Amino acid sequence: MIRFSLKCSNDHSFESWFQSSEAYEKLAAADLLSCVECGDSQIVKSLMSPKISINTGHTETDTPLTSPTSDVEKRLAKLKNEIEKNSDYVGLNFATEARAMHDGEQPARSIYGEAKPEEAKALIEDGIRVAPLPFMPKRQTN
Repeated sequence: MIRFSLKCSNDHSFESWFQSSEAYEKLAAADLLSCVECGDSQIVKSLMSPKISINTGHTETDTPLTSPTSDVEKRLAKLKNEIEKNSDYVGLNFATEARAMHDGEQPARSIYGEAKPEEAKALIEDGIRVAPLPFMPKRQTN
């Protein structure tokens, strides 16, 4: 996974995670990226500093090293908390679960998880409403 700093044509800055640099390029070429603040789809990579690891005994997904400071970071943290509190994490089964609910094979409920870009594209092409999250879900191991 790689995290890029991004900017829209309205000068909003945000970060997003991608499977690889190639995955970012494919999504950008297909106009599947949008600004988290205004929805603008004219997205470019902006300057970013390298991540320097420090050994704290925690991973980045366990405990954040810093608290949200900007209004956008605070809103994203609140959104993440709400999604995790009110939705079921289905992990790598996201595409299968979303399709089963859409087809009426399972009862509808709020879910979040992970999908390969081609899985997400197939869901969208089939009229199944999905949206990328502006954060990495905390993987649950049990």
